[in-house]
Amino acid sequence: MCGIVGIVNIDGDQPIYEETLRQMLAMIRHRGPDQFGIYLDDRAGLGNARLSIIDLHSGQQPIASEDENFWIVFNGEIFNYVELRPDLEARGHRFTTNTDTEVILHLYEEYGPACLSRLNGQFAIAIWDAREQTLFLARDRVGILPLFYTVVDGTLIFASEIKAILADPRAPRALDPVALEQIFTFWGTLSPRTIFRDIVDLPPGHYLLARRGQIHIRPYWHLEFGALERERSDADYIEELRDLLIDATTIRLRADVPVGAYLSGGLDSSTVAAIVRRYACNHLDTFSIAFSDPEFDERPFQRQMAQFLGTDHQVVVVTHADIGRVFPDVIWHTEMPILRTSPAPLFILSQLVRDHSYRVVLTGEGADEFLAGYDIFKEAKVRRFWARQPVSRLRPLLFRRLYPWIAGFAGSNVAYLAAFFSEGLMDTTAPDYSHRPRWRTTSRTRRFFSDEVRHAADTLAQPTDRTPFYPEAFSSWDPLHQAQYLEITTFLSQYLLSAQGDRMIMAHAVEGRFPFLDHRVIEFANRLPPYLKLRGLTEKYILRQIARAWLPDAIWQRPKQPYRAPIHRSFFNDACLEYVEHLLAPERIQADGLFRPVAVTHLKEKVRSGVRLSETEDMALVGILSTQLFVERFLRDFRMPPPISDADDVRVCIRSGIVAGGSYGI
Repeated sequence: MCGIVGIVNIDGDQPIYEETLRQMLAMIRHRGPDQFGIYLDDRAGLGNARLSIIDLHSGQQPIASEDENFWIVFNGEIFNYVELRPDLEARGHRFTTNTDTEVILHLYEEYGPACLSRLNGQFAIAIWDAREQTLFLARDRVGILPLFYTVVDGTLIFASEIKAILADPRAPRALDPVALEQIFTFWGTLSPRTIFRDIVDLPPGHYLLARRGQIHIRPYWHLEFGALERERSDADYIEELRDLLIDATTIRLRADVPVGAYLSGGLDSSTVAAIVRRYACNHLDTFSIAFSDPEFDERPFQRQMAQFLGTDHQVVVVTHADIGRVFPDVIWHTEMPILRTSPAPLFILSQLVRDHSYRVVLTGEGADEFLAGYDIFKEAKVRRFWARQPVSRLRPLLFRRLYPWIAGFAGSNVAYLAAFFSEGLMDTTAPDYSHRPRWRTTSRTRRFFSDEVRHAADTLAQPTDRTPFYPEAFSSWDPLHQAQYLEITTFLSQYLLSAQGDRMIMAHAVEGRFPFLDHRVIEFANRLPPYLKLRGLTEKYILRQIARAWLPDAIWQRPKQPYRAPIHRSFFNDACLEYVEHLLAPERIQADGLFRPVAVTHLKEKVRSGVRLSETEDMALVGILSTQLFVERFLRDFRMPPPISDADDVRVCIRSGIVAGGSYGI
């Protein structure tokens, strides 16, 4: 994978400076430290920071078409590029590299934006049509890879990460209070909004065309849950999904460098690793996170699985102090506040992978969303079951089978469970029925907001800013499919694949690949009967039936244990963290104006007293601290490294026109 940047005049004649593009690339050097490339003409400038994985020697970007009219910079992988190339060659296209990047370019020449439907991969694409003065941007179907942009005075500035956009001093740099409210409700912003006011993301499954002052954004793929083509036996469904998963995994081993795998000890990553060992290669290195805190540690399952598969297994043991130590760097890479510390151990794990000279790993993300692995799906099912007999005192007891990781939850009495889950119980036709309890609980963290933030959010928010988008067919879907849609669009794309996915893994120049997010797997899973995903209260039923032939009983039968990390003990322990004291001091909270100083002080005192924090209080602590770090790193003291220089492996193509000296004062 790589990082891409660009500046395009869509309605104006502002000069585009090479030095600005060099500075933008310097901001994302961590994504692609191997090579750099710049294209520059009168109207457009493109840049690429390359992590070399395919065609290591001749794949430097930008890459041009035969007539040098089309120029591409690309972040990601197209896994079926080998199959796509022969048809393009038969149509007369001439290739100068063996890369997937060049396949995309010729596909676009041939088919225009319709080429996207032919791609199996994870991608953020930028193509400049010099003759037509048109910019084409595109992002993969579920948002595995990021792509952001802003428009200032007729100039569109885009990049893989927002910090690169901020390297252009014309870019706005202010916090959006509506986005902050969204994070403290949904765990992430609702696309296309970001935490930066007037900087947006290109939504997953969309492309953008910018030409002569006009910007058009259109979807090329929709997340749909349709009726099955025909009735089939369970065995048929199991066989087809198994074959799809095998192909989705093995095709993701295409690389000119070694490919490793994450191994959590759970069903999803174990299945991926087992496919690699069984169907692809004799050697596999696996990597795991362990915790010094036994509440979060899964080492016995990781060790069992690694021994069963015979992998060379590497483990990093993460302590509370480790999480607190790296947390400022984590927020630099997430580029937004977060409500969990879970990205921090993944940041450390990515460093372990890089230290062992790996730059590609397979992971199990996506299985829980598309095959119904989370407790939130069971919770919604139990609530609907209870709603059919709301006076029952026995049905609420089923909630005890959920959320085993919440201390004391399994032992809760029926009165507590009824009180917690009964709000809105009978409103089963509400589109947000499945997620209402979670969002209600998370939104309680907003009680720490200052009056100024509340007022600003109320003033600026539109009705669509406070609720997800529901497609026209949503009401006709099965309740499980409705819940899956909300989880995928608000959590997977906007938080998990960003804060815990791309940003943490690419912080150390490592590429993650996700077999469960192959669009063929997704589209098949979305057509499965709900009972094959959630049978009773058994999650991912169909995957368990597939994996039982590949995994030990203790792994494939193991209940879902969500990945979590310690929270308040990571910041308040024997190691005094100066930044925590500084950023949470009453005078600093008051000065930044986002939270109520007295409420924050009371929360700190509760942590120090040793009293157990509630889930809401833990989320609030991380949210407040990460927001304060965000303000410090991006708004108060935004620091930039030197621009990439000629001492780096950099190639610059200047075609003609207005390339002026200087750099807007950088």
